[in-house]
Amino acid sequence: MDYDLPNYHLGNLILILSAASWATAQVLKVVIQLVTKRRLDWRRIWGSGGMPSSHSAFVCACAASTGNLYGFSSALFAIAAVVAIVVMYDAANVRKAAGEQAKILNYMMNHWSEMKPALFSKELKELLGHSPLQVIMGALLGIAIGLLGTIFFK
Repeated sequence: MDYDLPNYHLGNLILILSAASWATAQVLKVVIQLVTKRRLDWRRIWGSGGMPSSHSAFVCACAASTGNLYGFSSALFAIAAVVAIVVMYDAANVRKAAGEQAKILNYMMNHWSEMKPALFSKELKELLGHSPLQVIMGALLGIAIGLLGTIFFK
């Protein structure tokens, strides 16, 4: 079976759609924060965590576009789907737990006024992981862009 990606005018369509999904999720984070907190924070463009999960969007766009181009029973789709599941599990569990630990440590550092070693001079990043809803929304965004992109640009 030939697994070469068809020659599209845009280059590697799977990679382009994956990157477009990531970028869309990152822009949506800024918009969602603007709507919900009435604050424009451009740092969210490059930040991790938040709604929707750009990691989930990225890997799901890759898996969806791979499946749509090569078949959902192909080995390429299976590999992309397995990677997507691992990334989403990590985003919702491991990285989320690290963010919760950072919250606790930041609280301890802020209330440890009599002993502030140099270690406590920098706040830890708390927004590392995602809630299950954030992962699902990122996955749906990536799947939509991956499938629609392969339909329109194929």
